[in-house]
Amino acid sequence: MTKRFIRASLLGSLILAFIVAGPLTADVNKPRPEDRRIVFVVTTLIHAQHISKKELDDEISQRAIKAFLQGYDPYKLYFSQQDIDEFMKEQTNLDDQLADKSVEFAYSVFKRYAQRVEERTRLAIEVLKRDLAFDKDEEFVTDTKAAQYATTAEEFEDLWRRRVKYDFLQLKADEVEDKVAKERLERRYNGFLRRVKQTNDDELLERYLTAVASAYDPHTSYFSPNTLDDFHIRMALNYQGIGAELQDEDGAAVIRRVIPGGAAEKQGQLKAKDRIVSVGQGKDGEMVDVRKSKLEGIIDVIRGKEGTLVRIGVISAGEKETKIYEITRAKIELADSAAKSEIIEAGQRPDGKPLRVGVIDLPSFYLDMEAARSGGEYRSTTRDVKKILDEFKEKNVDVVLLDLRRNGGGSLSEAIGVTGLFIDQGTVVQVKDSAGKIEKFDDRVAGMAWDKPLVVATSRFSASASEIVAGAVQDYGRGIVVGDKSTHGKGTVQSLLELGPRLFRIDDPPNLGALKITMQQFYRPGGASTQERGVVADIVVPSLSSTLSKGESELDYALDFDSVDSAEFTHYGMAGKDVLKKLNDASQQRRAESDDFKNLNSVIERVAKQRKRKAIPLHEEKYRAYRKSLRSQDDSDDKTADDDKKKPDFYLNEIASISGDYYRALGDDTVAGK
Repeated sequence: MTKRFIRASLLGSLILAFIVAGPLTADVNKPRPEDRRIVFVVTTLIHAQHISKKELDDEISQRAIKAFLQGYDPYKLYFSQQDIDEFMKEQTNLDDQLADKSVEFAYSVFKRYAQRVEERTRLAIEVLKRDLAFDKDEEFVTDTKAAQYATTAEEFEDLWRRRVKYDFLQLKADEVEDKVAKERLERRYNGFLRRVKQTNDDELLERYLTAVASAYDPHTSYFSPNTLDDFHIRMALNYQGIGAELQDEDGAAVIRRVIPGGAAEKQGQLKAKDRIVSVGQGKDGEMVDVRKSKLEGIIDVIRGKEGTLVRIGVISAGEKETKIYEITRAKIELADSAAKSEIIEAGQRPDGKPLRVGVIDLPSFYLDMEAARSGGEYRSTTRDVKKILDEFKEKNVDVVLLDLRRNGGGSLSEAIGVTGLFIDQGTVVQVKDSAGKIEKFDDRVAGMAWDKPLVVATSRFSASASEIVAGAVQDYGRGIVVGDKSTHGKGTVQSLLELGPRLFRIDDPPNLGALKITMQQFYRPGGASTQERGVVADIVVPSLSSTLSKGESELDYALDFDSVDSAEFTHYGMAGKDVLKKLNDASQQRRAESDDFKNLNSVIERVAKQRKRKAIPLHEEKYRAYRKSLRSQDDSDDKTADDDKKKPDFYLNEIASISGDYYRALGDDTVAGK
């Protein structure tokens, strides 16, 4: 196929020339003029700046079309094999269409998808009206690779009969009455159809361009304007609104959680499980029925400028009456994603005093970029962790446990800043760009905020910026890494390139989304990449996350591991082999005697076995037995891993015990650089 590309050196002038096409308009039935502009900028930026230097060619086209189709119908419930065969005729043509700035293919696929969802929804509701037999030995395939596209009406009939039975059995196992279960499923199926029909152009373009972008590597994607706004909120850890988390529950917008300290909690009336049915702006604005609106749209109209009033119409669980609550919007701090601390006692110091382990739970590396750019007060991970370390000093903490087990990354500069709190200047990470140029990023602040022993807890979920910190701590011999055998293995750096400023050279350009693009690969101070291999723990403590989480090497089109020359840096010698062996032996002995860890090991084995299942039984007795095994697993999870979002006390206590052993094993060498 032909390849038409724009050279990087011409990028700026060509983009400027391209925007003269006219004002932005929208048409939900066909591609918009701005779609062409966005496609132009996205494909140009990928070609010019992606680290792989791979061209937009037939191979990328084939990867993208598979991702796009599978993204819409992973379980092969909606498209027919004939649909797929028709779409796949274009598998080597998407590169040419994108070079022409065309997204017609995306619209064609979506229109067919919406049509198929409507047809399958009618079929599902028809099946619901029948008497469903649960005494047959049959299964519903839940493995996406094992599932097959239907080719005939009879095959779709059988497929959806099984799917409805599967959904129905889930509710029956939760002791939901048959009549209520059927009503709930009908609302669920119709709600899904409604949401599909409410898909807007931005969402479609985001899905399509992300399928193309992720064909280069798993972490390159396109953010629609709404996604970009949400990204900025997550990074800044604040937004303006009422302070409540919403979720879709069988087609209804339901309060999942009222955020502590937020406007809704202070107002005192809104509570979890309340169903939102209407929203009004200000004291006198019309109460607009939102029961058939998309969840994202409801969130948008509830959010608003700090100090403004919004009226929320809700129906509480088990009630029928609508109540109207007036809430004044406020700035909401997302405290759950910020650094938190606690102190755990882990035995005694050699002098007989309690040995104090200061735990810093760090879920992400965050930075309020807009506030930082403005030069005023702003929130950052480094500032928050520094404050905690100062408090630990005042409280005579002996060893710090930096918990990165659920930290998937974030700001590179903050990862460098946090590492700098534990070392006295030096290279934290090396970064190689697409031209092969290597740049060293150093901690340039003299001294350490914390010079006593350091333990870094990691898991398979720890990725990117977390791996920078863990890898640097390990290379410097500044502390030890404890947790899953290895971290995720994401050794690439993404940059967020907003498209509005690239298309409109004005003071306040429109939000046209952004390209999150892999432009660099990072390397530890010692020269090894964390890509694919991750950071290998010094002390391995088994957990569910190693079973539940895919590593980078399992993701499609992940970049390969490689290495660069080592940087010059100080080795503090606080993690010798003899010390590590002593710590590992002691931990293994404790775990062997622990009922909690014995139970955890059995749960890990059970989860690993369940994850290999390709289908779920639809015979009621066999399904209930299957669910019972899951429930016992869930009960164990509540005590042991809480779905790995929050580790159990016994797990954290074991890492704290390792931390105490570490302090004692160091003897007189408990201060770095002494």
